[in-house]
Amino acid sequence: MTTTDRQVREAFVELADTLVDDYDVIDFLDVLAQRVVKLLNVTACGIVLVDHHATLNLVAASAEQTRLLELFQLQNSEGPCLECYQTGVAVHSADLRADDERWPRFAPAARASGYAAVHALPMRLRDKVVGAMNLFDETGGALDEEVLALAQALADVATIGILHERTVRRHEAVTEQLQAALNSRIMIEQAKGVLAERLAVSMDDAFAIMRDHARSTNRKLRDVAAAVVDGRPDPAWNHPSQSV
Repeated sequence: MTTTDRQVREAFVELADTLVDDYDVIDFLDVLAQRVVKLLNVTACGIVLVDHHATLNLVAASAEQTRLLELFQLQNSEGPCLECYQTGVAVHSADLRADDERWPRFAPAARASGYAAVHALPMRLRDKVVGAMNLFDETGGALDEEVLALAQALADVATIGILHERTVRRHEAVTEQLQAALNSRIMIEQAKGVLAERLAVSMDDAFAIMRDHARSTNRKLRDVAAAVVDGRPDPAWNHPSQSV
């Protein structure tokens, strides 16, 4: 077994282990975004989900810069993730310099953020599309078929994780779960800002501190974030030696 094969196996095992009763959707998707970057050798990954108003919202990003670009895309109602969600099929731009006419606001913004290519993959189960997983790369060019197949498999795992068989038959439960995830993300973003200022660290490091603390104390990420926002710091938190 090659190193890459082992990493792929370990990634799927880790994601499967996260899918336990009452699992934390936000933590699950953040793990997915980080693993996608490592496994596919892309620069960044962002994940968007639709809420009960049929509006796309950002729920996970591998880096702060990516989060801001995804928000820009959603706020301007333009870009690959919206097209991917609306059509239910993958959307690719191997060279963002050629897509100014297609995405007059998003393409220049993506290039200004350092990205040369973007690929959006649908998060869908049969005919139900719940969002999109977006891959950003500093190097232009198309992704090869094996990489795209693995990327779609990871997106499918995420979709299955969100749409459990019992919730596929209960639309109300699905929308409630997604809305809870989106509400948790708002709390987490607030906590990142508070902790970043409190510890004088970057937003990425602030998130890593909260995520690592949640895992080490067997708590949900949203509960740790709520404690930060409420002003209940834990003296055991230290600067992370490295980000996942």
